[in-house]
Amino acid sequence: MFRDGIIDDVIIREIPRHTDRRGWLMELFRLDELPAEYRPVMSYVSVTEPGVARGPHEHRDQADLFCFLGPSVFTVYLWDARPASATRGVRQIVTAGEGAPRMIIVPAGIVHAYKNTGDVPGMVFNAPNRLFAGEGKKEPVDEIRHESHPDTPYVIA
Repeated sequence: MFRDGIIDDVIIREIPRHTDRRGWLMELFRLDELPAEYRPVMSYVSVTEPGVARGPHEHRDQADLFCFLGPSVFTVYLWDARPASATRGVRQIVTAGEGAPRMIIVPAGIVHAYKNTGDVPGMVFNAPNRLFAGEGKKEPVDEIRHESHPDTPYVIA
């Protein structure tokens, strides 16, 4: 059903690591480098254990700004399910994390998942452009979950 390729509107950037005798620093994002529609309104950090996947799921309105920094390696899966997209039906797979730190912006309507394919717990930073559950956490969560559907076309290897 899906063909491999590059999905329109997904933004992937390498995150340079600036190292000196004190340690290192990574600039995750800058407002002057982000399209206005993807500017974050909140952020969080999660840790995923080795071999564990999160997703696949999608958002109707929310875009995610993920940063995969390490110390583990992740395989990130993206599927374009947007009805009006020129790349509808495309699957894109990206390796990110230790050795390949990346910022990935996932627009609304792109089904996405990631799996920790490394040997240690891995940290993921996310700065979405919408508040989780809306202002005061009083709105429905903008999330369509696919991982528990037995016939899902969104398969993680």
